[in-house]
Amino acid sequence: MTQAQTWSQRFEKALHPAIATFNASIGFDIELIEYDLTGSVAHAKMLVKTGIISPEEGQALVNGLETIREEYRQGQFNPGVDAEDIHFAVERRLTEIAGDVGKKLHTGRSRNDQVGTDTRLYLKDQIQQIRTQILDFQGVLLDLATNHVHTLIPGYTHLQRAQPLSLAHHLLAYVEMAHRDWERLGEVYQRVNTSPLGCGALAGTTFPIDRHYSAELLGFDRVYANSLDGVSDRDWAIEFLGASSLILVHLSRLSEEIIFWASQEFGFITLTDSCSTGSSIMPQKKNPDVPELVRGKTGRVFGHLQGLLVLMKGLPLAYNKDLQEDKEALFDAVKTVKGCLEAMTILLSQGMEFRPQRLAEAVAEDFSNATDVADYLATKGVPFREAYNLVGKVVRTCLESGKLLKDLTLDEWKSLHPEFDVDIYDAIAPLQVVAARNSYGGTGFEQVKSALQNARDRWEAAQS
Repeated sequence: MTQAQTWSQRFEKALHPAIATFNASIGFDIELIEYDLTGSVAHAKMLVKTGIISPEEGQALVNGLETIREEYRQGQFNPGVDAEDIHFAVERRLTEIAGDVGKKLHTGRSRNDQVGTDTRLYLKDQIQQIRTQILDFQGVLLDLATNHVHTLIPGYTHLQRAQPLSLAHHLLAYVEMAHRDWERLGEVYQRVNTSPLGCGALAGTTFPIDRHYSAELLGFDRVYANSLDGVSDRDWAIEFLGASSLILVHLSRLSEEIIFWASQEFGFITLTDSCSTGSSIMPQKKNPDVPELVRGKTGRVFGHLQGLLVLMKGLPLAYNKDLQEDKEALFDAVKTVKGCLEAMTILLSQGMEFRPQRLAEAVAEDFSNATDVADYLATKGVPFREAYNLVGKVVRTCLESGKLLKDLTLDEWKSLHPEFDVDIYDAIAPLQVVAARNSYGGTGFEQVKSALQNARDRWEAAQS
């Protein structure tokens, strides 16, 4: 590095080239350029409003910043390592365009509050985009659920057959998870929406700035009340990574189920060619790449959350260079979450098809209706625990003889308990087993239809 540094003449020599490269963040914080320019425009306007610079100087700064924005968009502004970071790169180019007035832009501001402002502006934008993606994902789930209210699917606990479910009920569970993700990001957004601009390096500034005015220009709801906290706070970034981790938890759980469903052993879905790949050696294979990648990428976001927690745990007030490490984690988490949401939305809408006939066969070939036999006896006055023990004996007998409950004759039922009658066959039919669970939030068809309508109403309200 041969150029003089941007900082003061306290330094006589330039950085060692290797240290300059190690120290630089321009390779990744170029991502913030549009937000840096927007923040700087607001800062320049505030300097004019407070009389710190003249209106003519302020206009020259704004014009120069917008020129840089246009240069960047046209691919003509590509700062390198010698700029160290995007903030120095913009200021240097601004001075080339506007002359010495460009050097006034940094009045009443530090890189510490500047980078905090840029990153928050970036994350506000990204959170809104991700929330929109979550609604798109929910919309596909709702459409699938609407088409499969009366389609049955085995329900599992401990990955063992438990009770049959409406497929719509199963899908609506993920709609609920996604809604919490949407809400959670909205809550994180509120805390991201706080401006540190004007906090300075750590102690504020001697200039008569108006922090509330610049915050208003940038769409922030409030400003940090403490300058030390303003430049060093990364709670909002940790919260975002936590919310992102939960989004990926939910996508990964669904991915795991889709991987199972697509296997020959389950056969609940068929993967389309548009969202699966084959094997380089086994011509019969069709691989569930999308859910496997989502499942794998989940760990990246978990890692970024853990990394930022460890980064922050020992930092004294106020700003420390360690905080430069928050950006790559944040940028990659945003990219990963957005990519996974997009891929899963496409997979659900275009990449897989449920096989209702196979699902119907699946719910008819097990003992997941055993609880309903116990419930049947309970409605006849038999104490539930007594009925429960009796049905356990019945299941064991069926297993020994290679039968299912539906295969027992009426005489066999009556030999087990006199309260059994011909209506037992209707009671244990899969459709009736599902329909009967009509408690609020249950899988009964009437409950599912109601839940589906409520979820769609909520989804439509969230669009506005």
